[in-house]
Amino acid sequence: MKWLNKKLETATFAMGCFWQPDYVFSKVNGIIKKRVGYTRCNKECNNPTYEQVCSSETGCAEAIQLLFDPAIVTYDELLDMFWKNHDPTQMNRQGPDVGTQYRSAIFCHTAEQKRIARASKKKWGKKLTDSALKIVTEIVSASAFYPAEDYHQDYLQRTGRSCHISTSPFV
Repeated sequence: MKWLNKKLETATFAMGCFWQPDYVFSKVNGIIKKRVGYTRCNKECNNPTYEQVCSSETGCAEAIQLLFDPAIVTYDELLDMFWKNHDPTQMNRQGPDVGTQYRSAIFCHTAEQKRIARASKKKWGKKLTDSALKIVTEIVSASAFYPAEDYHQDYLQRTGRSCHISTSPFV
């Protein structure tokens, strides 16, 4: 793969169960590396396990972290995929998965990412056709990211199983 830009960037998103975003972003040209894991924990964690995260005691979100080349795919384009591939109007859930680990969140690595994410949220919020719906996605600074266990990486690609995820109101 020829990289057009030596300055790579990191993006981190939570969209409910991390298996679906892992699959969705695996198809994007310009993603150099991806991994699913846990982030934005509300207490000190040292490599939390899936079981600990599912207990809701850690406050961690299931997330995907992307290393990308912004000369090939922009942060704004990644945000468009984020909005289109889950339901950002559901608080702490996606489909049948319920809990704070399934929240919708954008974890910004720079002030510029935070600015772009806020503008994107505003833009997509205006596209909601049902006035009762509001985007509940949190936009916060990135924190420590703990890769999930190996069996979670590329899960849908390896197993062929499906993942229950809420349909985005934008599709």
